[in-house]
Amino acid sequence: MRKLERVSEVTQAFEAQTIDNTMFHHAEHVQVAYDLLRKYDFIDAAAFYAKGIRELATKAGSPQKFNLTITYAFMSLIAERLATKAHRDFKAFVSENPDLMSKNVLARWYADDRLHSENARSMFLLPEAV
Repeated sequence: MRKLERVSEVTQAFEAQTIDNTMFHHAEHVQVAYDLLRKYDFIDAAAFYAKGIRELATKAGSPQKFNLTITYAFMSLIAERLATKAHRDFKAFVSENPDLMSKNVLARWYADDRLHSENARSMFLLPEAV
């Protein structure tokens, strides 16, 4: 476990499973991933995050919206960016990594039909070889 002195309110609500899914958009997904990766090692952060996202989708009545490939690919990308350079806070991190605020950033590595396939929802798929 890493030491993180403070996490955002959205991450606190996510960890407590009290977050309102109607207020949990892409920016909040990135914020929570960022915080969890700073708080825990990658394995624990990714597992906790994936379970939380899946639970939110289920509670919202849309379990089919959960996609393990998207979840783990985004976590991996954010973790890599965090490992590459230190950032003083989330705002600075986003400022230096604005592409992460686009839901389409994974299109660099995944064809749309692969990323949104049934298999991608239930297991992590590697990008197709080029």
